[in-house]
Amino acid sequence: MTATMKIGPHVVGAGERPFVVAEMSGNHNGDLDRALAIVDAVAASGAHALKLQTYRPDTITIDVDTPAFRISSGHELWGGENLYRLYEKAHTPYEFHEPIFERARRHGLTVFSSPFDATAVELLESLDAPAYKIASSELVDLPLIRLVASTGKPMVISTGMATVAEIDAAVRTAREGGAGGIVLLACTASYPAPPQDSNLRRIPVLADAFGVPVGLSDHTPGIGVAVASVALGACFIEKHVTLDRADGGVDSDFSLNPGELTALVEESGRAYSALGGTAIGPTPAEREGLRFRRSLFVVEDVRAGDPVTERNVRSIRPAGGLPPVEIDRVLGRTFAVDVPRGTPLSWDLI
Repeated sequence: MTATMKIGPHVVGAGERPFVVAEMSGNHNGDLDRALAIVDAVAASGAHALKLQTYRPDTITIDVDTPAFRISSGHELWGGENLYRLYEKAHTPYEFHEPIFERARRHGLTVFSSPFDATAVELLESLDAPAYKIASSELVDLPLIRLVASTGKPMVISTGMATVAEIDAAVRTAREGGAGGIVLLACTASYPAPPQDSNLRRIPVLADAFGVPVGLSDHTPGIGVAVASVALGACFIEKHVTLDRADGGVDSDFSLNPGELTALVEESGRAYSALGGTAIGPTPAEREGLRFRRSLFVVEDVRAGDPVTERNVRSIRPAGGLPPVEIDRVLGRTFAVDVPRGTPLSWDLI
């Protein structure tokens, strides 16, 4: 990873603890009080940011019920659903945005959104959103990317389903349009996503190819994939969140509950700390352990002239005596002095 950028007060990129973003999506079930409760839970988890999706059904599709506008019947969550009806259930009403932004900011959370058209950008600009997210399906909408980039704000771009050429076009458009920094997110745009499709090894490839910070937008169950991504260089982790999966939010099946979100914040931070450096050798924390490596000790009281045997000299803990490898060189020699049991063996004793 070759760059960093700022989202609100947070530096995102190489050398920084992973930036954890909780996506509310439609898990408020159309209830503002529930939406605000989700904000409270996200703040309590220690996550760095809350993200919304800003659209109306009419700004993302049209009210037509032909096969092209229905999700395939075999889909695990939304099989047979009409797009317009699904987005009616899933959208966050525009009038919810201001109280959600206000509650998040009161908690010290960074809050931003994915806009899907010009009216969404206008609303989010009026709320002084500090950044924008481009969803995977909108990565090919270069006019939308150009519009968002023109705000000069940082942009987070999900790359689910995208080819390298499509990602390159999106990044070029964002840069040329004036984006105030770019983060790319590796993403598998299926809901839920099978862990085996996560292909986390693409994270450093994207970082090298585009010279920007790279993270993960993750739709797999649990936190394992997200935590693992940190080892591959992910500096930004986005997961959907709900109060309770049993409540049946539109994305609840692949969303984290508040306790799991807390665990993600803690474990991703721990994973980042564990990366450390490339040095091989004892660490400062191992100094005490070095004292208890094995070495050769006299384990029976002996007198001068006694032979060194396997009974009176053994490899034991702690350190301090001759290295265990010297056992064959000392066996059969004789002690030069009386030696009490528990004395580390040294060459001057034999």
